[in-house]
Amino acid sequence: MSEMTTDSMGATDATDAIDAMDAGPAGMVSDRDPTDAPVMIHLDGVEKIYTPGADPAVEKLTLDIHKGEILVLVGPSGCGKSTTLRLINRMIEPTSGRIIFDGEDVTDIDPNELRRRIGYVIQRIGLFPHQTIAENVGTVPRLLGWDAKRTRTRTDELLDLVGLDPSEYRDRYPKELSGGQAQRVGVARALAADPPVMLMDEPFGAVDPITRDRLQNEFLRLQAEVQKTIVFVTHDIDEAVKMGDRIAILRERSIVAQLDTPARILAYPVDDFVDDFIGSGSTLKGLHFERVSGLDIPEYPVVRRDTSREDARRLLEASDNRWLLLLDERGRPARWLNDTHLADTSRPLHEIGPVVRALVERNATLHDALEAMITSSAGQAVIVERDGTYAGVVQIELLTEVIGRMRQEARKHYERLEAAQESGASSSGSGA
Repeated sequence: MSEMTTDSMGATDATDAIDAMDAGPAGMVSDRDPTDAPVMIHLDGVEKIYTPGADPAVEKLTLDIHKGEILVLVGPSGCGKSTTLRLINRMIEPTSGRIIFDGEDVTDIDPNELRRRIGYVIQRIGLFPHQTIAENVGTVPRLLGWDAKRTRTRTDELLDLVGLDPSEYRDRYPKELSGGQAQRVGVARALAADPPVMLMDEPFGAVDPITRDRLQNEFLRLQAEVQKTIVFVTHDIDEAVKMGDRIAILRERSIVAQLDTPARILAYPVDDFVDDFIGSGSTLKGLHFERVSGLDIPEYPVVRRDTSREDARRLLEASDNRWLLLLDERGRPARWLNDTHLADTSRPLHEIGPVVRALVERNATLHDALEAMITSSAGQAVIVERDGTYAGVVQIELLTEVIGRMRQEARKHYERLEAAQESGASSSGSGA
C-alpha cells in the first residue's frame, strides 16, 4: 500500500468529507479530532541539505500541526526528526521551502523574533548552572524586558504549575535538583513567556523509567490546562502512543510513512516499515484507546448468598459459561463458582470458590480490563460501579470483537482516504 497520511489529500473538500464520516469509534479515551482545530504551523516543502550534492537530511517535508495538539515525530535514529524540530524554530535554516507560523510566513524573518514565540525543551534540559531556579525560569521574560515583579510572579506561578513549591525551590541551583525536578524546571522555563508553541526534543529521555512515566503523566495534565501546540520528538513508540494526539512515523530524510492518531496507526499500519517500527503487541496497545463503558456487555449468570445449590447448578447448566459469579449481601462481587465448587457441600457457597479480585470500573480502558483478566482465577474481569456493586463481566471474546472492529474501521478510513485522493487527482487532471 502507498504511503498514506490523514493530511496528505490534495482536495480540501474531500478531506472535510472524510472527517465528517470519521467521527471515531465509541468508547475512545479521547474522541477529539486534533485536525478540527486551525493549523498553527505549516511546513511547505521544507528541505535541508547540509552539503551540496549530498542526500537531504530533510526532504521536501510538507506537514500541518494544528492548534492545541501534541504531534509526535517518531522514527529510527538518524531519520531527521530532531533536524525537523530545529527547522521549525530556525535553529537550522532550511535550504528550501516555507515555514508558516499562525498564518504568517516566517521563513525569512529575524529568527530570534520567531523563537520568542516558541518554547523549547531538550533532553539534557540545559539549565544554566550558575543561576538559581527562579533565574533560569525567568530567562525569556528578562530578555523580553519584563519588570522584576512580573517576572517573579510568573516564575512562582509556573513552578507551582509543574509541581515545585516556589518557596522551597526558587532559590536553589540546578545541581541541587534530581533529574525529574530539573526536567520540570525545563518545562517551566519553556512556558515562561506563555508561547503558543512548544518544541520538545526527547524531553524525558534522560531520566529513569519510573520518573519518566510520572513526568509524562504530569505533562499531559499540564497540557490539559495550558493547551499549547506541541511538536514532540521521541524514538520510543510507546511514548509516542501515550503522549501524542497524532503521530508522524518518519523514514530516513523525514519522509512521512504514516501520520494519524495513535489508535489508527496501531490498528492499521500502512506498510511493513510502520508495522516493523511499532513492533509486536501493537494490537494490545490499541486497547488503551477504548473504554469499558463503550462495550455492549451481555448478561452473565449471577447468584446471591441466599441462592440454593440446586438453583445455582441449573443456572450454570443453562449458561454457556464455565463460571458463576456470587454477589455478597450488598451486591458486590465476592466469589467465582464452577461445577467443582457447587459439588462441595462441606461449606456454604459464600465460603468456597476463588475470591473475586479482578475488578475494573466503567471508565477503565480495555487494556486495564485485559490486565485484570490475566490475574483473574476465572480469566474474566468484573465491572463494578463506583460504590463497588456489580455491573457486568468483561470476557476475552468481547476484546477480540473490539480489536476486529478497530482494524476494520481503520482500514475503511484509509480506503476512503485513498478513494478521495484518486477522486481529487482525477478532478485536477480533468480541469487542467
